[in-house]
Amino acid sequence: MAKQTRTQKKSKKKPVRKNRFWWGLLLKLTLVFAVIMGIFGIYLDSQVRERFDGQKWALPALVYSRPLELFPGQKLSHAQMLRELQLLNYRKVASPSRPGEYSANNSSIEIHRRPFNFSDGPEDARQIGLTFSGQRLQAIKNPTNGRELGYARMDPVLLDRLNVEKREDRLLVRLDQVPELLKTALITVEDRDFYSHDGVSPMAILRALVVNVKAGRTVQGGSTLTQQLAKNLFLTQDRSLWRKIQEAYMALIIDFRYDKDEILEAYLNEVYLGQNGGQGVYGFGLASYFYFGLPLNELNADQIALMVALVKGPSYYDPWRNTERARERRDLVLRLLANDGHISRAIYEQASETPLQLIERGRMGYGRTPAFMGMLRQELQERFGSDFLRQNGLKIFSSLDPIAQHSAEQAIIEQVKQLRANTKKPDLEAAMVVTNWRKGEVSAVVGGADPSFAGFNRALSARRAIGSLIKPPVYAEALANGFTLGSAIKDQPISLRSEGGQVWKPNNYDRQFRGQVMLVDALAKSLNVPTVNLGMAVGLDNVIKGLQRMGVRQPIPAYPSLMLGTLELTPLEVNQLYLTLANQGLYQPLTSIRAIQDEQGEILYQHTAKATQVLEPEAGYLALYAMTRVVGGGTAAHLAARFPNRVMAGKTGTTNDLRDAWYAGLDNEELASVWVGLDNNASTGLTGSSGALRVYSRYLDSRGVDSLELKAPPGIEQANFAYSDGQPADPRCEQTRLLPAKSASLPPVRGCQPAEPTYNLPKTGEQVGDWLKDIFNFAR
Repeated sequence: MAKQTRTQKKSKKKPVRKNRFWWGLLLKLTLVFAVIMGIFGIYLDSQVRERFDGQKWALPALVYSRPLELFPGQKLSHAQMLRELQLLNYRKVASPSRPGEYSANNSSIEIHRRPFNFSDGPEDARQIGLTFSGQRLQAIKNPTNGRELGYARMDPVLLDRLNVEKREDRLLVRLDQVPELLKTALITVEDRDFYSHDGVSPMAILRALVVNVKAGRTVQGGSTLTQQLAKNLFLTQDRSLWRKIQEAYMALIIDFRYDKDEILEAYLNEVYLGQNGGQGVYGFGLASYFYFGLPLNELNADQIALMVALVKGPSYYDPWRNTERARERRDLVLRLLANDGHISRAIYEQASETPLQLIERGRMGYGRTPAFMGMLRQELQERFGSDFLRQNGLKIFSSLDPIAQHSAEQAIIEQVKQLRANTKKPDLEAAMVVTNWRKGEVSAVVGGADPSFAGFNRALSARRAIGSLIKPPVYAEALANGFTLGSAIKDQPISLRSEGGQVWKPNNYDRQFRGQVMLVDALAKSLNVPTVNLGMAVGLDNVIKGLQRMGVRQPIPAYPSLMLGTLELTPLEVNQLYLTLANQGLYQPLTSIRAIQDEQGEILYQHTAKATQVLEPEAGYLALYAMTRVVGGGTAAHLAARFPNRVMAGKTGTTNDLRDAWYAGLDNEELASVWVGLDNNASTGLTGSSGALRVYSRYLDSRGVDSLELKAPPGIEQANFAYSDGQPADPRCEQTRLLPAKSASLPPVRGCQPAEPTYNLPKTGEQVGDWLKDIFNFAR
């Protein structure tokens, strides 16, 4: 009996030991799991801190246009100002009350300008009233008090975004830049307990389940904003349990380490909201431009609701492809906001009745100037190297003038269409470069007949023979070496033999010879033979050195045919060459960049014009004066007829067999170089006057003309030159022409011929007799 009792006791102890074993094993496994999860947590924590405390995103460089500077009397029409506002996506309203709005009537525009951090400092939003008269800005006023203003400026146009990271694109916004309604809507729809939970919310999961069951479809999600952020920043879109565990764990870590506002700001910039070609659109800042073409802080309630609606599924609710689906989701967001009292019933009804206010897909208000951006990229590469754009969040303030760019594009599109019809050349192409010649800044670039095409950029890459555009630099060199505008230049048949024995017989375009012509007329009429004679008199070497000083950087073959334009340049290189002439012998390299800021707004680069006198000012002035005669009565007289009482300077250019048509011209502010031709170098049937000049004329129709104010430097005086031999002469005695001339190189003025007789009293008897004889003979 005792033995049995002991056996029973033993049997009772075994289960206890067994239970202890399992509990011990479970404890050990729990400890091991805790250690593993702790180590894993440390790893996840390091990832979170590295991303949050460092650079969260690779932000693109933003490229801006020049800010439009406004002052009374400037060349700016009512229509051009409206075009600028359109490019800036300002909204037309009855009475501007918020930044980004304007009102307009036939002669005035009232603007509520946006705040902007310009390259020289930030400026707050302000109201500006503009009054126009014809193609001029007549007056600027402060609409609030009626005071006259002498100066104001608009915020610049966002031209493009230079992305190093090709898969993602975003526009960083700070939390204080985000509308309160957007933050409220996002939290209402996606995470009501955002400010109270610890990164993960079991209650949110239950509440979402109930709401979705009642609605009969998915209305709310169970993941918190912090979980969504963790997934977007660190994890894949895989729907596995392990991914959800990591997501929750990282959400807890993020919530522990960072405050709610910082988490919300990160989410607002990280959330995926659409696809633009091959790049994802991330963050509300960029999505606002992607869908509406507006900055985030200018969105209305209906636009904000649509943005929040897209968080659920940008592809499924794509508003361009699935308009009704997107609108239903938007209206649901509006209804949730109204039910919770975040918007009034009136706003809800108005917003829900508003159609989706979308811009054209992919046209975010930038990326429309590929030719100019090609130049800017090239300049960035040359100045700063290939790694420069890897710096985060650069702001590049360019020199592009959107009004000039638009006028140039329209001139190319409209005139090339007409020229194609006239010549029966459907492949006719054109390119154009416009610069501010006083500042040495590029204002507009058009790379082809289709300005939006981002392919071959003829303005930068198509080198073609420049024809008679070579003549003004040749004549400028002659004027610097003793010749005058009145100098007589031979216009007779000539033959030049090369070292190889080949004979070259240049001819004038009209096949006529005039014997001799004044230098100023030879340039105005673009005569070839006098130009060759002049160039040979100056010397080929001197001509080549002069071209190089004026900006030609490529090797120049020393052949006499150089004087007739065998030199090949691009439209941009032509503009650089003529920039020196426009500035009367001052050379300054062209630029497309004004300033560059880093992510903190500090200036990294500021362009400062560096001009070098490469041609004596007197010769530069005289060459420019001769170019005004090209317009006044020479090969570009079409401009004088089209724009009477306006002074302009320019030169037409045509190459052999009418392959290339050129024009380079300037008014008081802008210098334009235009090329028209065919990519296969075939004949176009066009001259510089009938081709490229017509493009420039069409440009001026839209842009307007500022009459050129020629200011003579010291050392210039007016002189009369004889038509007979081009020497200074007395206009009372022979036919002369009044022209400006360099005082130092003027020979003495020739008196009248023959000289009038003089009578002196005789001093001797013999002289008296001769004197009397002369008197009697004279009397007879």
